[in-house]
Amino acid sequence: MVEAGQRLRRARERLNLKYRDVEQASQLIAERRGNTEFVILISRLSDIENQGTVPSIYRLYSLCCIYRLDITEVLGWYNVPLESMAADASLIQIEKTHGISFNPDAGAEAMLPISLDPGIDLRRTFFVSEVVQRWGKLPLALLGGVDVRRYRYGFVGTEDWSMYPTVPPGSLLVVDDGKRKIQAGGWRSLSERPIYFLEHRDGYYCRWCSVKDGVISLIGDPESEAPVLNFRYPEEIEVVGQVVGLAMSLDPEKRRRSRP
Repeated sequence: MVEAGQRLRRARERLNLKYRDVEQASQLIAERRGNTEFVILISRLSDIENQGTVPSIYRLYSLCCIYRLDITEVLGWYNVPLESMAADASLIQIEKTHGISFNPDAGAEAMLPISLDPGIDLRRTFFVSEVVQRWGKLPLALLGGVDVRRYRYGFVGTEDWSMYPTVPPGSLLVVDDGKRKIQAGGWRSLSERPIYFLEHRDGYYCRWCSVKDGVISLIGDPESEAPVLNFRYPEEIEVVGQVVGLAMSLDPEKRRRSRP
C-alpha cells in the first residue's frame, strides 16, 4: 500500500499543502460531521504516505475532500475496485430473491463483436467466435438503447423456483420502477404478461400479479406449482417495478442444487 500512500502525498504536494494544513482541514470536516474519526493527525498522515498504513474510511473521505480526489479512484489505489462489485458479488450464491443496490456505472464498457463475417447466414444458429472479424468496446448504456442509470436491478435467488421456467433461479432482473401499476389485462399469452418485482418485509418476490378488492395476488409460473400468495395492498407489500429485462446463465453448474 506504499504506492497508494505516495500517490496521496503527490496529490498533497500538488496543492502545496503541509501536514499541518491537512490536519487542520480534517478538523473542520470532523467538526461539521460531529465525528472525530474524520481527523487526520500529522503522525497518522505520515504513516499513510510513507509506511503504507491504510487510512480508515473516515480519514480516506477527509483526504479525498481536501485533495479534491475521486474516492472511487482512490479506493482503486488500495486495490478496492468498486467497478467490479457486481462481478464479485456474482461469485456468492444467495438463495433468496433480493434487490441489487449497486449503482450502475454509465461509463462501463463491454467487449462486443462489432464486425461479423458479411457472408454469415443470420437465420441459422452459429458460434459467434467463429464469425467475428473484429471486437471492440462499447458503452453498456448503448446496449439495446437501454439507459442503465434509469433502472433498478434484482436477482432471483438460486433456490427461488416460483417463476420457473419463465424466470429461472439465478436470473438477473432489470426493473423499471416507473411502471408500478399492475396491469389487469391486455396480454395474449403468459409470455406477454407483465412480471413484477415486489418488496415485502420478509423479502422480495418476482411474480405475475393481480389486484382485487385491496388484495394483491402473487402468481407463479404454473409449471413451478408455487402457491399463490395474497397480501393486503398496498399496506403489506410494495411493487418495486415491472421486470423489463432478463439475463440468465445457461450453465447448470452455476446452480448450487438441482430443482427439488
